[in-house]
Amino acid sequence: MKKNLSACTTVLVGKEATIDGSTMAARNDDTFGPLTPQRFVTYPAYHNHPNQVKAYLNKCVVDRPADGYRYQGTPNVNYKTEGVFDESGFNEKNVGMSATESVYANERVLACDPLNTETGINEDLIVAATLPFIDSAKNGVKYLGQLIAKYGSAEGNGVIFSDKNDVWYMEIVTGHHWVAERIPDDAYAVTGNRVAIQQVDFNDPDNFMWSEGIQEFVEKNHLNPDKYGWDFRHIFGTADVFDQHYNTPRQWYGHKVLNPSVEQDPLNFDLPFIMRTNHRITLADVQKILSSHYQGTPYDPLGHGTEEQKHLFRPISLNRTQNSHVLQVRNDLPETASTIMWMSFGIPTFTPYIPFFGNADDIDASYRGTPKKLSMDLKSAYWMYRALSMIVESHHAEFAQDDLNYLKDSREYLYRWVNEVAPKVKGMSDKDACAYLSDETHKMVAEMAKRTKELMSSLIMHGLELSKLTFIMDKNL
Repeated sequence: MKKNLSACTTVLVGKEATIDGSTMAARNDDTFGPLTPQRFVTYPAYHNHPNQVKAYLNKCVVDRPADGYRYQGTPNVNYKTEGVFDESGFNEKNVGMSATESVYANERVLACDPLNTETGINEDLIVAATLPFIDSAKNGVKYLGQLIAKYGSAEGNGVIFSDKNDVWYMEIVTGHHWVAERIPDDAYAVTGNRVAIQQVDFNDPDNFMWSEGIQEFVEKNHLNPDKYGWDFRHIFGTADVFDQHYNTPRQWYGHKVLNPSVEQDPLNFDLPFIMRTNHRITLADVQKILSSHYQGTPYDPLGHGTEEQKHLFRPISLNRTQNSHVLQVRNDLPETASTIMWMSFGIPTFTPYIPFFGNADDIDASYRGTPKKLSMDLKSAYWMYRALSMIVESHHAEFAQDDLNYLKDSREYLYRWVNEVAPKVKGMSDKDACAYLSDETHKMVAEMAKRTKELMSSLIMHGLELSKLTFIMDKNL
């Protein structure tokens, strides 16, 4: 199972905490190798057709309803050996799903409720089993919870659901037990591969959901280490040296970006999951976290700390980040154009987030046609952006400023493009709006490919001048 222990970072923001009233649910999809090619697709709606979805990485088979909504996914190209892993997208009801953030339970709880690794639900099929059948973020938690009760879970997973009003984070930690928390409207949350949810209020079903019998399970098996309260992280999570070097620093840095005046310790096991700021959070803020590598600290692998400091903590953005995305639902745009998945197929440190409307179902060939073989093809968005990432990092000191200028110009162009295109669907039928958004997206993707290839050409020519295999003869000889 190559990718079932993928290592990701999540950022969630409520609608009153954002600058434009949107909800944002964001995550880096990191694998355990630098190349796990993905593509971006739309799966069509279907009716009166009961069917099943089968996992490639275990023996899980999930029965699906006779009717399913259209939905997006970013599956692995080599799905038969690496699993499907649809990862992220919106369905036609404007509900977003991102799955999964791998989380790890401690041995005490797993001894009492082991993971169902043979036939339980895993990341391979979790999106396909859930996203086509939900009408809201909260409904997503309920629906997936019912699947876990029926089939069990093969692994520990954090799952995000979002819509125009709500962002829910669901943590499935053992074979059958989970808790979900609604992110408060005026708050944000950050986590990375640890059980994140802390105190659970079982008297507040509007903001918490949980598996049936979880309180009795904890009490019967003597699993709560705290004298007071019911801290989900303390009961089910881990707190070891691995967490301090791999996980907690990413949470620390996310809070540092959004709350720079708050002093925290990157080694602290009890860093908060949810916090509030004294400013409104922008899309660029969220993208900055997901594309970061501890800039401005001694821990930056591309910075000026000591060799020990630069390799002390695992960065957020990695060469094995295959897909970084922000699921944004903008309440200031017409409903048909309100859902936007901002997605980077390269290393997000070096490549832009491209906006895709949830209701533009004709995906550009450069995204849906990623080659199956590990062979460079610059017609493919995946390979083009990964090639750019490699070029920039190869001469980072010399190329970083050109890349930063390109990213800044790209953001300006793409923000303007969304703000010009989205309002024009007002009054259109769903069919006409879908066709219009698809056509305009094709043009935008082509423009970004043009800009990106121009930058790559410029950097390659500059790189040739930096070669050490050069010689200038003394003109006096």
